[in-house]
Amino acid sequence: MPRAGPLVVAVNHHNALVDGVLLVAHFPRRLVPVAKAPLFSTPLIGWFLRLIGALPVHRRQEGGTDPGRNAALFAASSSALRAGQAILIFPEGVSQPEPTLMPLRTGAARMLLAAETEGTGPVTLLPVGLMLHEPGTFRTGWAVLSMGEPVPTADCVALARTEPEEAARRLTARLGEAMRALIAMVDDRQTLRLVEHAERLWRQERGGEWDATARADWRRRATRAYRYLSHQDPARLSLLRAQMERYVKDLDEAGVRTAVLLRPPAPAVALRYAAGQLAALLGGLPLALWGLLTHALPYWLTWVAARVLRPEATWRRPTSSRPAWPSTRSRGSARRGSGGGSAGDGCSRSSWCCWCRAASSRSPGASDSGGSTARRARSCTCSSTATSRATWRSGAARSWPTWRRPPRWCPSRC
Repeated sequence: MPRAGPLVVAVNHHNALVDGVLLVAHFPRRLVPVAKAPLFSTPLIGWFLRLIGALPVHRRQEGGTDPGRNAALFAASSSALRAGQAILIFPEGVSQPEPTLMPLRTGAARMLLAAETEGTGPVTLLPVGLMLHEPGTFRTGWAVLSMGEPVPTADCVALARTEPEEAARRLTARLGEAMRALIAMVDDRQTLRLVEHAERLWRQERGGEWDATARADWRRRATRAYRYLSHQDPARLSLLRAQMERYVKDLDEAGVRTAVLLRPPAPAVALRYAAGQLAALLGGLPLALWGLLTHALPYWLTWVAARVLRPEATWRRPTSSRPAWPSTRSRGSARRGSGGGSAGDGCSRSSWCCWCRAASSRSPGASDSGGSTARRARSCTCSSTATSRATWRSGAARSWPTWRRPPRWCPSRC
């Protein structure tokens, strides 16, 4: 990285304002960040951005802003680059927590080409990869900043004199390739977590001390291999992923934060783990008992209210001529009965969908000539699946055998 001279630093964007703070705090040079214009109207954040000399950019997705006002942005960026400053920009234009790279905007390329066209000395375009342990999560994990090689710009600067739009697109595509090579790029955060566990297993198996650079490089190579194998050998990759997911799930259920190999841990490690678990148990037990005591009465009252107000779901005893069917009955209907059935077969008014069907005593092949006898013996069969009249007409009931077919659709009860 050049320690002096005009510089444009392009970084991927995962964690909103945290990304800019990380770069400003840890970059070897003072940075002039580019931030979206609405942030400047926020009381605290706007004051901080103006304090560090940030440049406002007007995006099309923000209502009430005019993208044409970005002419002032390019003029200010050219002035800053002419003074030998370093500009920080997030070319994706939006913060998103997934470990991938969104399509880049052409703002970084346009800034560089505009400054070069106005006679500013050679401007360096530096790609930086930001890898977060858990992107999108506040105050969790760690971050790694990886600086890449400067992107070649001479041919695009020459092309910008005749075809500025094509030069900006070409330079943006080149910048995107350089940024993708600096991050562990996968489809989602769950895959990134599996890669981190695989790296930890690999590191423990090989032994030795790995610094942040070596770990980040391993994860980049692993994610490139993952993307390659997802097209070349998806079956083996799916099997490996399933094994890793099961391993990570076992770690979570056991409450073990670090990877554990098949060989037994050292006695000191086992003792520390046992002491920590025992301390958590003894320290949390009084709080757990207090929670049980304070919630016992509301829990019991809720249980009593549910038993009194909500109907119970029971099952009829199957007979030789029909299977067991679910029915709903309240405490009153079990004594009084309802509809045309017996006291034990009555259906209460509820949210269940009830079907009326012939009596269970009817044998296969019997006709409906029983008239009033069949109507008196009719029982109510209930299903927990809500069925509309249109569904019944469409043939849901016609799948029954003829002698079991319900004569009509019942909205509430028989």
